[in-house]
Amino acid sequence: MAEEKVSETELQAPEQSTKEEAPAERTAQEAQEAAEAEELDDGSMSLVAHLTELRKRLIRSLIAVAIGSGIAYYFIEEIMHYLTLPAGKLYYMHPSEAFFTYIKVAVAAGFLIALPVVFYQIWRFFLPALTRRERAVLGIVVPTSVLLFFAGIAFSFFLVLPAGIRFFMGFSNAELEALFSVDKYFDFIIMFVLPFGFVFELPLVITILGKMGIITSKFLKKYQRIVIFLSFVLAAIITPTPDVFTQSMIALPMIVLYEVGYLIVRYIMRK
Repeated sequence: MAEEKVSETELQAPEQSTKEEAPAERTAQEAQEAAEAEELDDGSMSLVAHLTELRKRLIRSLIAVAIGSGIAYYFIEEIMHYLTLPAGKLYYMHPSEAFFTYIKVAVAAGFLIALPVVFYQIWRFFLPALTRRERAVLGIVVPTSVLLFFAGIAFSFFLVLPAGIRFFMGFSNAELEALFSVDKYFDFIIMFVLPFGFVFELPLVITILGKMGIITSKFLKKYQRIVIFLSFVLAAIITPTPDVFTQSMIALPMIVLYEVGYLIVRYIMRK
């Protein structure tokens, strides 16, 4: 009888130890899963996961652009009215030119409408690879960059573009009459307006580089003359026409915005 009791005790002991070890194993497994989740949050996703995430963000961006294009096409008459105000009446030389120009205008306007969504999707794609501090910084940078981009487009469209159109129409005389093709006119607007959206990002770029310690106010002051020269070179490259007036209308804001970035780094960031 004693031997039977001993054997029963020995049999029950492993069962009890197994029950005691089970919560420990469960805790270790949960810790491992949490560590894996933290690794994924730090950006160590697999290649397939990255591609899947990129595909999802691209699809959402394209859907946003498509919706924006549909909205823009619904108001295409109003949009074309404001686009043609600086030039007045336009003409189309081919039967399908007006139709395809309307489509291009709708897509371009749809992209601008969907731009906040596109920027948000880009931000969300890089979010897992960022630390909390970097996420907080980008949470400010992304909206600021969108606002600066739209500010540059508005500045160009309402102030610079009308002056540019008046300048070019000033060459009309008794022998020359300005007859703008709707397709060429729209291409001119795109090439003229869009660069200002990117140019207005310059103070933000300079501020970020200054915050990272890559550049200082002394560095910016040292290369001021080179920046002025390169501004006119870049303006000559991106402008659709070779005239000095158009180049100056792009180069001068670049120089002013560079100086704004310099003042921010020197007097606000004190670097």
